[in-house]
Amino acid sequence: MNFYDKTASGYNELYGEEQARKLRIIKDILKVNKTDLLLDIGCGTGISSDFHCRVIGLDRSLQLIKQSNIMNKAIGMAEELPFKDSSFDHVVTVTAIHNFKDAKKSISEMKRVGKCNFILSILKKSKKFNSTVNLIKSNFKVEKEVDEGKDAIFFCKPRPKT
Repeated sequence: MNFYDKTASGYNELYGEEQARKLRIIKDILKVNKTDLLLDIGCGTGISSDFHCRVIGLDRSLQLIKQSNIMNKAIGMAEELPFKDSSFDHVVTVTAIHNFKDAKKSISEMKRVGKCNFILSILKKSKKFNSTVNLIKSNFKVEKEVDEGKDAIFFCKPRPKT
């Protein structure tokens, strides 16, 4: 059983306000259409999935997913996304990437399934912060970086193919 399965019953109480604040920042910048398809990787209980478009949430914690009110959700790992290439208009991961087993592979998977916008929020106190930021900057065109306080939020586009 992983940390998030163990803490699932109190997750929203512990992190709800903080996650909602990050979501507000993201929603103020990311403009979505009703028909867009968005993938929320590490969706947890669904706090970060409240967008006015079609959303699919993915998390490796069964206990968090069970609490989620997301209509379409799946158990899975960021390193092995169970979706077809270029399936999603937007790919979002809020304060989760530092928990992924292999950030490089997860970013590769995000690029594979995403088309337009990639929003990655990283916990600044993570030991993996600098290496993850370098991965983001080498794999995406960073259009905006927001210092949320606890997290750095990167708003990215795909790099042009050369």
